[in-house]
Amino acid sequence: MAHRLFRIFLHSTAAALMINGYYGLTKLPINAFISAQYGGHLQYLTIQGLFIACATTLTSLTMDLLPSLTSALKPLKRILLYISMPLSIVVTSIYWPLLLLATQLILQSDGEPSSSSDAPKFTRIPLHLDIALHAVPAITLLVDFLLFEKKYSRTELIYGASTVSILYTTFYAWWVERCASFNGGRFPYPFLTNNPIDIRLAIYVGAGTLGFASFWFINKLHS
Repeated sequence: MAHRLFRIFLHSTAAALMINGYYGLTKLPINAFISAQYGGHLQYLTIQGLFIACATTLTSLTMDLLPSLTSALKPLKRILLYISMPLSIVVTSIYWPLLLLATQLILQSDGEPSSSSDAPKFTRIPLHLDIALHAVPAITLLVDFLLFEKKYSRTELIYGASTVSILYTTFYAWWVERCASFNGGRFPYPFLTNNPIDIRLAIYVGAGTLGFASFWFINKLHS
């Protein structure tokens, strides 16, 4: 019983934080700038990762509250984890180091904001929203996977995770390039705007590789 209550607490709290984080972002002045661009919030890998992580968490919560649906929803959750876990890890592992060490590469003065006091020239958001957007998804999915999910088999990693990684990396590269073509060559992140296409392609491949390698390593750590 205690085990189930902890699962419900984890999933409900995490889902509430993520939903509140996005809702809070849409209520800030910066929302007008983002919404006016082609692609809106969905230009940002952060927001895509947030939505998919929230969908994964809500699927888990549904199984917690309605155990009779577990057999039907479990395959869906496993598929969602293929996308949400590596994506959330990529977002967290790229965002926070750049935020602290090279703020100008991740934030724009009127683009995606931050709560960092080290970047006074950039639009900032409250710290609790920053954490909800850039930390809660990764932490929640890691805890959920390591405590409540069985590890993926080698076959699932080779054929499932690798295929999803390639497809999603290709999709996001195409999508963000398309958005920039409608937004005057401006990308959601300066490290993309400030680099030519060959460097951007290398960044896309590097991020996709990081996500897949992280997924593989975390799965290996699973008991």
